[in-house]
Amino acid sequence: MTQASLAATDLALFDFDHTLTHADSFGRFLRDLATPEQLAAARWKLGPWLAGYRLGLVSAARLRARAVRLAFTGRSEAEIRDHGARHARDVLPAMLRPEMMQRLAWHRDEGHAMVLVSASLDVYLQPWCDEHGLQLICNRLEAREGVLSGRYDQGDCGPHKARHIRAR
Repeated sequence: MTQASLAATDLALFDFDHTLTHADSFGRFLRDLATPEQLAAARWKLGPWLAGYRLGLVSAARLRARAVRLAFTGRSEAEIRDHGARHARDVLPAMLRPEMMQRLAWHRDEGHAMVLVSASLDVYLQPWCDEHGLQLICNRLEAREGVLSGRYDQGDCGPHKARHIRAR
């Protein structure tokens, strides 16, 4: 393999939450999206699941899937995508770790292919990735005729991340 062809295969993979950011973006997005009434109801509906997660009885993937069902079932896809774009523009910048953004810039300057791999949602990660020049592997919300189903499109990406990375 020549040096030129090797450079073409350089791939930089990044996680988002607690790697590029100093906090969890998924929970923050859900809290920002919900009304006070929805937050109160969610405490009752998600509280036992959260307790189970903290005790190691419920996986993070199952907790996220439950939260997605509660937060998004029957919601307008356009409304949630608009909120996601605003979240990417207005909230995510304050969550970013400067040293990791410098690392991301270095990879971009080197011409490396950059991919964000996350269990978080496309509705706010895609606008952020578009702005920063990254490809994205993440959970995508399922919609039918402009209405969100409360499920992931093609299921949780977690178990399939390695396959998606190899496909790039």
